[in-house]
Amino acid sequence: MNEKEFAELAAGHALHALSDADELRYAEALTSHPQWQAIADDDVETAHLLADASVTVEPPVNVRAALLAQIATTPQPGDAVEPPVADETRPEVEDSFLRPPRRWGRAIFALAACLALLVGLGFGIAALTSQLTTPASVVALEEIRSAADAQEASVELESGAVATAHWSASVGSAVLVTDGLEPLSEDQTYELWFVRGDEPVPAGVFEADAGSATALLDGAMHEGDVIAVTVEPAGGSPTGQPTSDPIIAIPTA
Repeated sequence: MNEKEFAELAAGHALHALSDADELRYAEALTSHPQWQAIADDDVETAHLLADASVTVEPPVNVRAALLAQIATTPQPGDAVEPPVADETRPEVEDSFLRPPRRWGRAIFALAACLALLVGLGFGIAALTSQLTTPASVVALEEIRSAADAQEASVELESGAVATAHWSASVGSAVLVTDGLEPLSEDQTYELWFVRGDEPVPAGVFEADAGSATALLDGAMHEGDVIAVTVEPAGGSPTGQPTSDPIIAIPTA
């Protein structure tokens, strides 16, 4: 698989629109090419931003034709684009402030193309909006539970709190569900880790609302990882390494 093919899969993954077979191809490609993680992260971020900005409206009957027309006229990387004519009546503004990052062009186009395909296949706008507005952790948990190779393991803390890890090799992700975690002060947070051998890999931070949380671990899970949680300063460990002993450790092998 080349990078272009992976980028198409990553866009579909961000929209939760891949088949089980393509999800497996996506996970295997990400494992084989960890340098492509940035592409996947960009698409997930873009999908979340689109979801945050979305409103529920009745789509016009010509939405598919209009979207395809817009895609057809959108300049792509490598296309020649005429520079904008300067407006002498407006003050000079830094170009970097006006222009979105270059990665946005590819990400938005890829996601728009997936949207057009889904509309063409009869995937309802309401269903797509629901997918985009549902927390990624909840969507991932549903995908994992639906996978043929879904697995889970639970631990009980001395405080009585229960933590359950859900993962799937074919989906390539893991979700931690907790109940009864103790509240933390404002200057602390819970941080997730993939522990590979003796190496802890940061996997995001989360908060426990009334002791409960459904947290999607950032990055691709590897076979045999231990899913761990530590208490860290707000924002996560400043060093990229745990600063305290894990309060949760769940082996996946």
